[in-house]
Amino acid sequence: MNVTNSLLDELSWRGMIYQQTDGLADALATAQVSAYVGFDPTASSLHVGSLVPVMGLAHLQRAGHRPVALVGGGTGMIGDPSGRTTERQLLSEEEIEANARAIEKQLSHFLDFDGPNAAKMRDNAAWLRPLKAVEFMRDVGKHFTVNYMLAKDSVQSRIEGGISFTEFSYMLLQAYDFLELYRRDGVTVQMGGSDQWGNITAGMELIRRVEGKAAHALTMPLVTTASGTKFGKTEAGAVWLDPARTSPYKFYQYWINVDDRDAGKYLRLFTLLSRAEVEELDKSISTAPEKREAQQALARDVTARVHSADAARVAEEVSRVLFGKADPGTLSEAVLQALSQEVPFAEVGEMPGLLDALVLLKLTASKGAGRRLVEQGGVYLNGERASADTNLATAKPLAARYHLIRKGARDYGLLRVEK
Repeated sequence: MNVTNSLLDELSWRGMIYQQTDGLADALATAQVSAYVGFDPTASSLHVGSLVPVMGLAHLQRAGHRPVALVGGGTGMIGDPSGRTTERQLLSEEEIEANARAIEKQLSHFLDFDGPNAAKMRDNAAWLRPLKAVEFMRDVGKHFTVNYMLAKDSVQSRIEGGISFTEFSYMLLQAYDFLELYRRDGVTVQMGGSDQWGNITAGMELIRRVEGKAAHALTMPLVTTASGTKFGKTEAGAVWLDPARTSPYKFYQYWINVDDRDAGKYLRLFTLLSRAEVEELDKSISTAPEKREAQQALARDVTARVHSADAARVAEEVSRVLFGKADPGTLSEAVLQALSQEVPFAEVGEMPGLLDALVLLKLTASKGAGRRLVEQGGVYLNGERASADTNLATAKPLAARYHLIRKGARDYGLLRVEK
């Protein structure tokens, strides 16, 4: 099978190509290539906005080529000005090091580090931190004119508001990364977001001038939403890949809630579902949008890839509970434990009375309000309607001594009795 067609055609129908160099198709056709994407360790986790280039590497590897994931332990000390209007806050070496290791772990969920085209992980701290300023300016800086650097979009967009020499020099550091990866790992292609074109082509130019060899670029579009809101943002903030920052349930819900107009595009960008599967799900958006089959497939696939298949199943079951579509008696301990992170939860030594429990879980403001709610039939314990005679102490618990209390249609609280 022609690896050129298998990769570029795959990326094309998925809408993942924004720009590419003229010789890229020929380069892919001649041999296995090594291509890299850089990731900036400005936080201890990637967010969903980083997933397009990550998936680009995954497709590259599936097509028989070798992906290289570069964590910017060196460039992270400077900060990429691309796509920003202000200077980045500089982090300490310790913060950058911790962030880089956390990101490396997340990237391992998407790439295979064994086999004939095993992925490689690199950290540019290995070659950037030992650099000496005078040598760098002599060996790298001499290949770039100020006019060349000023013409790049990442610099042009900052001229009026001002850009420090620190961030102005970032382009040269990224160009040097490309050169080092060419020398160390034979990397001849750099991939990234569309805002990286200027930085990537600077690296191509450096390889051409220093090594006399051709290198290539492929950029992918920056993701937008049909409604005009920023992709990867919720009212609570960014949607992170780290489960400690964004729980697997909230992560799953983000994808479940995407607009019908975006679902097909996101299936192409963020899953490995086949073209036939995606097109079938496209039809469901038109014929039965109320079933949200496309969103369910999207949420299930992305959550499983980022957090594991088990985490995706648990998140899906938690969603079913909170939307009243699950029998509490069938819930596993794993589901109830995940649910305890999403609803008011208390662990108690002795089981309180039902009215005390409603107040403890902040489902009612007072025992009097709780009593009236019970009398009106608006309280449920473990799926059964509660009454004035309901006794939590003698009620049969769910798995692992949990009790699920529901007020009205959608307000839940969870109690667990300690051993």
